[in-house]
Amino acid sequence: MTAAAVAAAHKPPLEAQLPDHCEPGRPWPLGATLTAQGVNFAVYSSVAEKVELCLFDRTGTREVRRLPLPCRSDDVWHGFVPGLPAGTRYGLRVHGPYQPQDGLRCNPHKLLLDPYAKALDRPLRGGAWQYAYTLGGPARDLAMDLVDNAPGAAKCVVLDDAFDWGDDRRPEVPMEDTVFYEVHVRGFTKLMDEVPHGLRGTFSGLASEPALAHLKRLGVTSVELLPVHAFNDERRLIDLGLANYWGYNTVAFFAPEPRYCAGNDANDFKRMVKTLHAAGLEVILDVVYNHSCEGNHLGPTLFLKGIDNPSYYRLVPEDRRYYNDVTGTGNTLDISHPATLRLMMDSLRYWVEEMHVDGFRFDLAPAVARNGNYEFDHRSPFLAAAAQDPVLQKVKLIAEPWDIGDNGYQVGGFPAGWSEWNGRYRDSVRDFWRGEDGAVQEFAARLSGSADIFSPSRRRPIASVNLVTVHDGFTLEDLVSYNEKHNEANFEDNRDGEGHNRSWNCGAEGPTDDEDVLALRERQKRNFIATLFCSRGVPLLLGGDEMSRTQGGNNNAYCQDNPVSWFDWSEERRNDPLIEFTSRLMALRRELPVLRDNRWPSGEQDDGGRSELAWFSVWGLPMTEEEWTNPSVRCIAVLFDGKFTPVDGRASPSVLLLFNASDEEVIFTLPEVPGIQEWRVRVDTGQGHYPHEEAERVQPQAKIDLESHAMAVLVEGRPA
Repeated sequence: MTAAAVAAAHKPPLEAQLPDHCEPGRPWPLGATLTAQGVNFAVYSSVAEKVELCLFDRTGTREVRRLPLPCRSDDVWHGFVPGLPAGTRYGLRVHGPYQPQDGLRCNPHKLLLDPYAKALDRPLRGGAWQYAYTLGGPARDLAMDLVDNAPGAAKCVVLDDAFDWGDDRRPEVPMEDTVFYEVHVRGFTKLMDEVPHGLRGTFSGLASEPALAHLKRLGVTSVELLPVHAFNDERRLIDLGLANYWGYNTVAFFAPEPRYCAGNDANDFKRMVKTLHAAGLEVILDVVYNHSCEGNHLGPTLFLKGIDNPSYYRLVPEDRRYYNDVTGTGNTLDISHPATLRLMMDSLRYWVEEMHVDGFRFDLAPAVARNGNYEFDHRSPFLAAAAQDPVLQKVKLIAEPWDIGDNGYQVGGFPAGWSEWNGRYRDSVRDFWRGEDGAVQEFAARLSGSADIFSPSRRRPIASVNLVTVHDGFTLEDLVSYNEKHNEANFEDNRDGEGHNRSWNCGAEGPTDDEDVLALRERQKRNFIATLFCSRGVPLLLGGDEMSRTQGGNNNAYCQDNPVSWFDWSEERRNDPLIEFTSRLMALRRELPVLRDNRWPSGEQDDGGRSELAWFSVWGLPMTEEEWTNPSVRCIAVLFDGKFTPVDGRASPSVLLLFNASDEEVIFTLPEVPGIQEWRVRVDTGQGHYPHEEAERVQPQAKIDLESHAMAVLVEGRPA
């Protein structure tokens, strides 16, 4: 036996080292704070009559101490346990009224997680132990369950925040130069053979050399991660053999999801951030502050519901047993309440200051931007707090600008300082490329930055995060392969997921051997990617679209923690020519400042007869009102004039885009632009051309044949 083993064998049990009482401690900061002398605990509850701190053995299965927090200061219960080490497992019991009809749900028989816990000892998997009432009982949630659930419950872990960040620096990528890459931590590397088996699907896996090589090859600047806060798998999904793969079911707003932490080490997240920063990549978190995993009145009780239900949640005023739900998940967090707002703001600052993240995408953002009257409001508590917070001013703030409540669709409705996922961009680009009647005007507005949406609030093109596909919906491959959703694997009789996808299967539903259909699908994928990276605004690429990732037509794969959602790293997918096409489009965007111009065009011609933005018909002539309003028009050209986008005192090369969304080959006549003597065809999606330097040279007023459902990118030639 080694010396270490001998020492461990003679180490006294944890309970022998623990005091049997709490000292008063202090009411701040909330949560468990490790010091050289021990650990301070503080938790907010305005309804509690007593709060007990429960300490567990090193396995987290046996409760060894139950210590009442001795002090209450302005509804914060607190106490200090001297000598308590990092790594201690703990939970809370809250004594108080259990009166669900009045919105009160305290049950001391149920161990609760600390809302400020920085680490959990295990992933949460839904089970009967999570409920504060007896499942199947006639009174349902009105009758308190008396069974102690501590043996099977997840535990919080006292975390030592010490970490050597070295010379870590934020990349601080300007928004106009940003390219977001939306990706799932687990799914990205789960099947990547070059990553060591124990690291696949973890933060370390995402930061591994093979994963970084792919990100760097693409040229993205900012990795946007689907939720990484610890979450709960719903019991319903567990019973079906599924899981909450996406993670929009938060149970801890400070703790990283244990199943993503290699070795269940919470510092694995910090190591990932440090590595990505060293590679020049930003880390953006998709965060869920609009609801929690506790569901409706029949949902589980894991933390907030049992600690202070009426403070943390929006309850129905007429019957406080029930929850006001504008999220579609059963509950809505009440960010208008000071305690909940504090929880949210403390969490955001923690991830910026302690975890070094570079920004946030807010799920169902209108839900957190509603005031006490449930109305979306620029002066709502959260938007006001975020606007003045010096920490959040350093990072990117992006809203998913819709929820399911009244007046919940708020694209363009957020204040200065915010960018938004532009759902109207997604819809119009899809409609145009599938050949919908009358799609040209809307398509043109989105392509040029959505001035009609964002300029009235004096925001700039970077307010628009342009997207064609995201995690919620079809992948790009499925967008061009399916007319209908195929969600049977979710066991909801294909009722879940969006029914109106604006997709087009190009002539066959799903997999096919028809060469014409396959060729059209490849063109369409190139069209979507080229459109995305040639549009004004900030592009977001769904991870895997560059390698034709498919979910078999499942447009709501939130519960598919399996190869349906995981990246396929087979040789066929690694060698997909779309990867190189996507990479070169990103490089072309970096090369051409005019595509990233963050100003609205004036709409006026200069003395030389040139405009910042000009639209042309296939004849090379300015679009007429009749052409704009003709529902059968499916071809258009646009000039982004680089003369008005100087870089280092020199004009940027101009860009001319040609679009043919019709079913026929079309001949475009290039417009004559004063001062431009030559164009170079850098992209032709109909020919499968990659962007390259040695491009075909053409003269103004030349004619270009463009295949059906194809586009071309022409760049102004410069004298040698």
